[in-house]
Amino acid sequence: MESNWTSIRNFQIVAFSNITENSNLFFLVFFCIYMSGLLGNLIIISAVIIDVRLHKPMYIFLCNLSSVDIIFISSTLPKLMDIFVSGDFSISFIQCFTQLYFYMFAAGTEDILLSLMAYDRYVAICKPLHYHQIMNKNKYVLLLLSTWICGSLNSLFMTVSIYQLDLCRSNKIQNFFCDIKALEKISCNTTSFNIILYVETMLLALCPFLLSVTSYIKIIRRILAIKSNDGRKKAFSTCTSHLTVLIIFYGTGLCMYMSPPTDHLEKQDVVFAVLYTAITPMVNPIIYSLRNKEVKTTLRRIFWNKMKIFGSL
Repeated sequence: MESNWTSIRNFQIVAFSNITENSNLFFLVFFCIYMSGLLGNLIIISAVIIDVRLHKPMYIFLCNLSSVDIIFISSTLPKLMDIFVSGDFSISFIQCFTQLYFYMFAAGTEDILLSLMAYDRYVAICKPLHYHQIMNKNKYVLLLLSTWICGSLNSLFMTVSIYQLDLCRSNKIQNFFCDIKALEKISCNTTSFNIILYVETMLLALCPFLLSVTSYIKIIRRILAIKSNDGRKKAFSTCTSHLTVLIIFYGTGLCMYMSPPTDHLEKQDVVFAVLYTAITPMVNPIIYSLRNKEVKTTLRRIFWNKMKIFGSL
């Protein structure tokens, strides 16, 4: 077996390789998931751009989250759907590492972005009088630029790091896309890479997670200190949608990456991978559109305006 990645022309996607008889059904399912996620996030982006009343830090962050979710879902599902249509479970070396880069970029960027959104809710609820001073335009634009740059550089660094490893076991990827966990599993001499992965996890996963947890601990304490029930409900309603998204994102991510890499759990890993990379980006706009009054009002207003335009034609 060649130990150099560049000697590999194709990898074999193992997940779903035994469902060739139902490939059309699986294509339809993932096509619906992909289109729902794509359209849902595009609607959120359009609503934030069109309605000037949503030109606030909270919704600017939400617009960026939807943009990242589009990259997230587009980095994995189109190739999977192509596999179902063509019946060819191979993926080229260039396609694999391109997919890995954009997947890592989306995951890392969303991780940081969710923590910034949690901090934004903390400032809004715990320091309302200083909110506009703390979350001014210059500051949140700088935070967003830093988030996208950090996500891009981290993804580039991790992609190059996995490229430096030697392939010594197989060219079969035990997932439906080129994931860093699946590529590490078929590599050898991973000791130094595991150290890099540990540091990267601490910086771009644990630190944002702790920031989110700390923000919500302070938010909950502040809400519980409010005496009136209406005041508590109003304060909590401003962050329930983000808290729900946060729980789903970290919950599925932990299940996907914290489970031990044994052969018996390969099917379970695929299930968690689908939840993490496909279902989460699809449900995020649904959660925000259903749980956020301002987003619902904007979407309703845009819908009726479009209906009036079509009605007048």
